Amino acid sequence: MPTTSPKAQHVLVLNCGSSSLKFAIIDANDGHEIISGLAERLGAKAPSIKYKFNGAKTVIDLAPNQAHAEAINTLVSLIKDHKLDEQLIAVGHRVVHGGEHFTQSVLIDEKVIAGITQSATLAPLHGHANLLGISSAQASFKGLPQVAVFDTAFHQTMSEVAFLYALPYKLYTEFGVRRYGFHGTSHFYVAEQTAKLLEQPIEQSNFISAHLGNGCSVCAIKNGKSVDTSMGLTPLEGLIMGTRSGDIDPGLFNFLTTQLDYTAQQIDNLLNQKSGLLGISELSNDCRTIEEAAIAGNKKAILAIDMFCYRLSKQIAAYMVPLQRLDAVIFTGGIGENSDIIREKVITQLAFLSIKCNPQANLNARFGQGGVISCKNSHVKAVVMPTNEEWVIALDAANIVKEL
Repeated sequence: MPTTSPKAQHVLVLNCGSSSLKFAIIDANDGHEIISGLAERLGAKAPSIKYKFNGAKTVIDLAPNQAHAEAINTLVSLIKDHKLDEQLIAVGHRVVHGGEHFTQSVLIDEKVIAGITQSATLAPLHGHANLLGISSAQASFKGLPQVAVFDTAFHQTMSEVAFLYALPYKLYTEFGVRRYGFHGTSHFYVAEQTAKLLEQPIEQSNFISAHLGNGCSVCAIKNGKSVDTSMGLTPLEGLIMGTRSGDIDPGLFNFLTTQLDYTAQQIDNLLNQKSGLLGISELSNDCRTIEEAAIAGNKKAILAIDMFCYRLSKQIAAYMVPLQRLDAVIFTGGIGENSDIIREKVITQLAFLSIKCNPQANLNARFGQGGVISCKNSHVKAVVMPTNEEWVIALDAANIVKEL
């Protein structure tokens, strides 16, 4: 008998940042992108929407100072003009911070909105943008189910030993001060895909996943569950990132305020916007630019890369404590998927784990290719796995809609 293809399950995926809106319509059955794009510089003088549809790239200029609501209205018109709304079954929202309220993706209702609003105080730039995206989408797609998918949900399996800070306990019980972790959707996806690649059950797999982009985090995954991760209360904790400092001595705050007259806002801007790869290299937060400068002999660029790799290797090594046994180190995100230089440096520093880089495989596993990049005799595998957070969001939304 002839087989019939599954019914299309098109989900509009929205990822609202403080001044941007990433969007895509994805078929949850196979991850195929029907349309995708980015609205950027929202609220500024020259906002625009760039999108790709049927292989063609188009730019729409928005009026000065137009923000998320106007961008979504333009997106709605775009979707309807191309008759893409006819097969939509849901809108899936990436929500950065779910606090302890949400351990999985949920259908959005008033109670969920209240929970997201409460958690937004822990990540104000992201949280308020997420809420704005939700309210705009609800107004534009009346009657269409809206689903929230949380960056923090995957890490809710961490124990108190891993997520608490050594602060007065009431700061946790009364104000929710604890480590939450982020990039959970990405860590979840690449772990599942790596288990399939290595042909082993995810429930019996121990991985360390390194999501490396402008934001960076490492996750210790034991038997398919997150048991520790490098980001904390906010996405600032942990690794060196594009413009974020990562871990620092908290005593720096007192030094900056008393000796240099920094305000709290100036310190926040310093640590989030002016540090990391940008701060050390004094060139850029873009890893490609820094790598090119390092190859040309720029000492600060070389230092930035060496510090980045050292801190990353040290964090990966630390996660052998909760895992004890390791099947693979996974590299993902813009840097993780494309920088063979950083991958090789990190793998070399982790040689004590009985892992060795295959230079040709490492070079080949760039620009969306992925695969195993360690030598065959390595006890621990090194894997490059392109992430696809949008597909996870679409799939979660489709699964929730099925239960309605």
